Amino acid sequence: MGLTAAGLLAVVLTFTIIALFIQGSIPFLQTVPLGEFLRGTRWAPLHEPSSYGVLPLVGATAVTTGIALAVAVPMGLLSAVFLSAYAPNPVRRMLKPVLELLAGVPTVVYGFFALRFVTPLLQRAFPVLGFWNGLSAGLVMGIMIVPYMASLSEDVLYAVPRSLWEGACALGATRFETVTRVVIPAALSGIGAAFILAMTRAVGETMIVALAAGRTPTWPPDPTQPLLTLTTAIVNIATGDHEATAFIWAAVFAIGLLLFLTTLFLNTISYLIIQRFREKYA
Repeated sequence: MGLTAAGLLAVVLTFTIIALFIQGSIPFLQTVPLGEFLRGTRWAPLHEPSSYGVLPLVGATAVTTGIALAVAVPMGLLSAVFLSAYAPNPVRRMLKPVLELLAGVPTVVYGFFALRFVTPLLQRAFPVLGFWNGLSAGLVMGIMIVPYMASLSEDVLYAVPRSLWEGACALGATRFETVTRVVIPAALSGIGAAFILAMTRAVGETMIVALAAGRTPTWPPDPTQPLLTLTTAIVNIATGDHEATAFIWAAVFAIGLLLFLTTLFLNTISYLIIQRFREKYA
């Protein structure tokens, strides 16, 4: 009974959040056409004439997320392969908790690390890099989500039946061939799900991009210059950068609804990947 109530509560809360987002977005969408909101390339709520095109925010979010995944996916997958196939058990038991500690670091710390350490370091190699830029934010965000990618991937790799390892080795395959041709394909659905979950974590990140990426909406997005992501736009409005009117708060709900639908879509894709490519073993 308690488990059923907990499950129903989660469903009720999800639909309540959706209803609140939709209700809060109605005043904004009644004034700003949906096509202008989704396809507009200028976000300027304080200028005359005002414009509420969300593409600069979506583009900035996509750029920083793409950079983060370019860092997190290879690092996380290689770490998972090492921990599951190469590391001795004592080393694995020691390194995995240490790796997962990165997930416990507050994101504001990562943001200051990007702003005060990574950006100056990158500016020495790329003088055109702005003080606020999407590249630094994306790189540090990638470091932040490495534990998610590594831990989930390591779990699915370690869960591959030992008989597959032993069968490949019995046929004369090396450890590298066993990992690349047998184990990773067998765990592909779980690795794909880990990738999607890491992507949703990057899409919803706030503090790193707010501190390191800047707050300038630009189209097309340039990772070497300041960017304004969806989450940072919400922070700008919620912290009083805009005049507190019912309409501008409705814009917050509209952006939040877009973010919610994006993460819902990505999680649905993750579920479908698991169902489509999951390997079942007797």
